Amino acid sequence: MSSGNAFNDALTHRHTPAPIDMAELRRYRQGSGAPAATLESVTRQARRLTLHWSDGRTGQFPMMWLRDHCACDQCRHPLTRERLYKLLDDPLWERFEGDDALASFEFDANASTLTWQDGHVSRFDAGWLYQRCPGEELATLLPTPTPWPTHFTPSHVSHADFVDGSDGRSRWATALLRDGLVMLDQGPCEQEEVSRIAESIGPMRSTNFGGRFDVRSVPNPNNAAYTAIGLELHTDLPNWRQPPDIQLLYCLENDAEGGESSFADGFAAAETLRAENPEAFRVLSETPIDFRFQDDGHDIAVREPVIDLDGEGRPREIRFNNWIRDTLSLPSDQIEAWYDAYRALWQILRRPEGRVELTLEPGQMVAFDNRRVLHGRNAFDPNTGKRHLQGTYLDLDMLQSHLRVLSR
Repeated sequence: MSSGNAFNDALTHRHTPAPIDMAELRRYRQGSGAPAATLESVTRQARRLTLHWSDGRTGQFPMMWLRDHCACDQCRHPLTRERLYKLLDDPLWERFEGDDALASFEFDANASTLTWQDGHVSRFDAGWLYQRCPGEELATLLPTPTPWPTHFTPSHVSHADFVDGSDGRSRWATALLRDGLVMLDQGPCEQEEVSRIAESIGPMRSTNFGGRFDVRSVPNPNNAAYTAIGLELHTDLPNWRQPPDIQLLYCLENDAEGGESSFADGFAAAETLRAENPEAFRVLSETPIDFRFQDDGHDIAVREPVIDLDGEGRPREIRFNNWIRDTLSLPSDQIEAWYDAYRALWQILRRPEGRVELTLEPGQMVAFDNRRVLHGRNAFDPNTGKRHLQGTYLDLDMLQSHLRVLSR
């Protein structure tokens, strides 16, 4: 049996979930289990209940929130667990504005039971409420993205461990979400192996280059990746409104001289820029510019800043690609400042202590967060041997979903 068939056989037989126990699934989705602390007391105030736990935590839960989150089979579909309760149609809704929507409540160390004025009964697990205290950040099964330290070394997981069990796959997904870069080693040198790996996690993300693409030197290329020239560090497809999230590159052949791969953490580079040159950071994060790709069949363009920030001012996305950066359309009094800021970031990205340099071996795959980690390669000589990578993209949502499923 070929390694490719063995891979599919392993996915079919080793990762088929057992029949779902719906009661167990309901307990999981309601967050039940041993809470971090027991429930000691509940006090009723105007329009809310205040819960006190044994570790000193206090949570104030508005009545309307509690009614909206009832998990009984009338309020949640018994199989899908999707919400059926419609707050707009609740005849008690106006009573939530006062203090008479709740008829009574009972509690013990592990649960609270609420009886509403219309007779409906809601039961809440104490551990579930503890995890969801209003104002507290909801616990997550996902790792926190961590900027690379200097001289960062990526994690490695063997192809066999990835295929054979959830532990290897969990380690691979965790490293990818945490570091934005992870290696998969010692896989088969077979066409479409990257597709099989991707589809074991979720559907491949298609772009104007297709669902799966080949990276090698070709005649009449429509992209610099399909040449033998060196590629400066960049992110792929910043000209898309929603660039691909996760990129997988699987090496099938790499006998040509040159072609070494390089990677850098765009989030770490952005934070370095913020520390060293706050004005340059401000310019790149506040100034949208144009990115555009054109060929015979496509013309895809968007206007966005190089550094995109979340609501708390942390880098959320990097768009850096010198090939498809379009005409710089800015007021004349902003142009020099933008170029100065762009050069400052580019110089940081070229610092050797912040880069990972490696030569991909046949059967090795690199996976990285395309909206965070920049990638590039040295020029290679196609006359000295073949260099052939196959690649595809995945949505971050599917990777996160996969790790949550593995974790539970």
